Amino acid sequence: MSGRPDSDLTPDTQTSPDTAERAPETTEDAPERAPEDAPEDLSEADDQHDDEHDDDLLEEQARRARWAAAGTGIVLALAGTAAALLRVSGTAPALVPVAYACGAAVCALAAVLGARGRTRRALWAAVAGVMIMALGDQFD
Repeated sequence: MSGRPDSDLTPDTQTSPDTAERAPETTEDAPERAPEDAPEDLSEADDQHDDEHDDDLLEEQARRARWAAAGTGIVLALAGTAAALLRVSGTAPALVPVAYACGAAVCALAAVLGARGRTRRALWAAVAGVMIMALGDQFD
């Protein structure tokens, strides 16, 4: 098994020793078959329907990923901004609110990237923003 999803045969295409040794069916035993053009028409319609369903599913997943990335970036940016404002008014060193504000700015960038559909970059930007805010927490 190579790890690829198409490396193994599906159960309906595997041959077992019992079926491989049997003689082919005679015309009397064979079930009646539909006209030759009917399976092609049905398979083409099924393929088209499956492609449309797959496209709809991918679009739905992409839309959810954009909303999740944008929403997460917004929430983290608001949290970083609130932390920066709270630390500015306190006795914390100046580096602490600056770190929170910079982390909030990076998370805001993540929200923008997520809204534009750059979800992988938005994820990494959100991680970087949280790490910058964690530095501010360490300096506190």
